[in-house]
Amino acid sequence: MSLTHQYSGFLDSNVLWNTNILFELEQFDFKKLSISSSMPKRVEIAIRENEVLGKRIESFFEYCITASQRYKIIAKNLQVFKDRITIGELDFIILDLRKKEVLHIELIYKFYVYDPDTESELNRWIGPNRKDSLLEKIDKLKNKQLPLLFKSETRPILENLKIEQNIKQQVCFLGNLFVPLSYLNKSLPLLNNKCIVGYWINFEEFISQVYGSHQFHIPTKQEWIIKPQDCNIWLPFDNIYDEVQLHYKQKKSPLLWMKRGENSYDRFFVVWW
Repeated sequence: MSLTHQYSGFLDSNVLWNTNILFELEQFDFKKLSISSSMPKRVEIAIRENEVLGKRIESFFEYCITASQRYKIIAKNLQVFKDRITIGELDFIILDLRKKEVLHIELIYKFYVYDPDTESELNRWIGPNRKDSLLEKIDKLKNKQLPLLFKSETRPILENLKIEQNIKQQVCFLGNLFVPLSYLNKSLPLLNNKCIVGYWINFEEFISQVYGSHQFHIPTKQEWIIKPQDCNIWLPFDNIYDEVQLHYKQKKSPLLWMKRGENSYDRFFVVWW
């Protein structure tokens, strides 16, 4: 699957929340970049073949900003040092040409699953392998990443860029959410339900009696962003089950794409926990 398919999947993404009240963090309105979400004929982005998903997302975002008529990139991936040791990095400094404002934007792209057995609504959004959570990322943003702009070590960098005015801070927090299968038609509070793109099941639920008649593909992490309908390699249940079982034994939760019919596709995690 091509870089164009990855970029198209990125354009189809949504911000995780729509109100500035939530988390007291203002979202950079990704959809107002006025970039077409249709499949582009060709994407001219220089990305190494082995580049990890996070860096690909940064490149796609940069490509969108550059293609827009409203914004101009001043700097990206600005590393801040203290005693020659990196203490952090500022993702993007951009200029809003319409409002004449300078923006510091932290870019986040996450995949979360919803665990209804956890107390407190926002605590329920966790990583597929239970190694991270939405609230942990929010805490890091508010207490480490965003305050970096105001560190004394950052001031000379901004002066060198000839940024003298106040900088407005925003986040572009994009997400793909997966809920329990029984929650697929439910509306969940607080977060943007447009981000719900699939579901999750336990390994014990991934059985031939339910899934045996369908075809599957296990995307690499780099491909998670791609829409399943752009995939052209599909395998039967028996061919995919052993690989899913291996992930389970290693306490990893693979993402699966499932082809139900000619134009019907599912995305779901098979969780190990």
